[in-house]
Amino acid sequence: MIGVSKLLVGSENYGDRLRYASGSHGQRNGAVEGYGPVVAWNVSRTCNLHCIHCYSDSDEIDYPGELTTQEAIKFIDELADFNVPVLLLSGGEPLMRPDIFELVAHASKRNVRVTFSTNGTLITPDVAKEIKKYGVGYVGISLDGIGENNDKFRGKKGAFEEALNGIRNCLAIDQRVGLRFTINKHNFNDLENIFNLIEEEKIPRVCFYHLVYSGRGGSMMEEDMTRQEAREAMDLIMAKSVEFHKKGFDCEILTVDNHADIVYLYLKMKDKDPVLAEKIWKLMQLNGGNRSGIAFANVDSQGFVHPDQFTQNHTFGNVKERPFKEIWSDTSSNPILAGLKDRKPLLKGRCAKCKWLNVCNGNFRARAEAVTGDFWESDPACYLTDEEIGL
Repeated sequence: MIGVSKLLVGSENYGDRLRYASGSHGQRNGAVEGYGPVVAWNVSRTCNLHCIHCYSDSDEIDYPGELTTQEAIKFIDELADFNVPVLLLSGGEPLMRPDIFELVAHASKRNVRVTFSTNGTLITPDVAKEIKKYGVGYVGISLDGIGENNDKFRGKKGAFEEALNGIRNCLAIDQRVGLRFTINKHNFNDLENIFNLIEEEKIPRVCFYHLVYSGRGGSMMEEDMTRQEAREAMDLIMAKSVEFHKKGFDCEILTVDNHADIVYLYLKMKDKDPVLAEKIWKLMQLNGGNRSGIAFANVDSQGFVHPDQFTQNHTFGNVKERPFKEIWSDTSSNPILAGLKDRKPLLKGRCAKCKWLNVCNGNFRARAEAVTGDFWESDPACYLTDEEIGL
């Protein structure tokens, strides 16, 4: 994650202590000394929508072999013992799991901060109250366009209004909530309208995701932004971060899944404001770039451990059979896990030669593998020019 508002206007946010803490750069098993990784857990693959870019290829059916309540509670205990700072509950749709609030309550009891990644359509006023009651730290609700454009992505007419009502229901009771938006060719022109919506609804946080070619999203490679569009999107995101700050609207703005963003932002500020650029440079070095397999992990609904939720084709073990900490810390049994923890010597192409490698860490391996078939090749979504990366 790139904290655009943090870097440009100095906003203070919960996740800063993980993204920009001293000791985070180069950590092999956690974001900060003494911590395990942030874990994204697909608590269920079942979903009430059918999104065209879904990395887990979810549908409204039951999937066999998912963790039982007792297996899930045992898993949460393992995460707590490993000092995992954040547990992101995702899916599918996490709110379709019948015991979801029992699991949230147990994680809270074990002092693991719980967040939700949800499509928001099931968050009625009563569900919002349950979310707040059980201590969910943050709810990220996905929108991928305005009105019908979003509904086309989501595979359901009316999904936009249902998700927006979910956001409103959280805001109404002061439950921390934000918007998630995956940018691609189909919704690139909706960016300005999304910012208008954020301002009108006073949504305090937004994460702009770059498309990753995984699951159903694997068929959308040709529908990703061009390099020029990616730069234009970043220009708008940066401009809106500054504009909102000047208006006194406190909105945390982040981009996700493309560390070219932080280099692009730094280069822009280096020309425009060298003093601010120096501050950004220090934070960039603390962040350390992509940390899949280092400070970020994924566990799917059946208990299999992966480097991140977009790389579920690589599996390191199963929490039904072995404690999560043992799986995550064992670099002897899987070359991908070992490689991710020390990837720089393995990278190829532009990534291997890039002068920003220490602050990007090779960007996203899932895209490289999807396009080239080679896990260690260059990330094709890097939109920096050869000149900008020092070739």
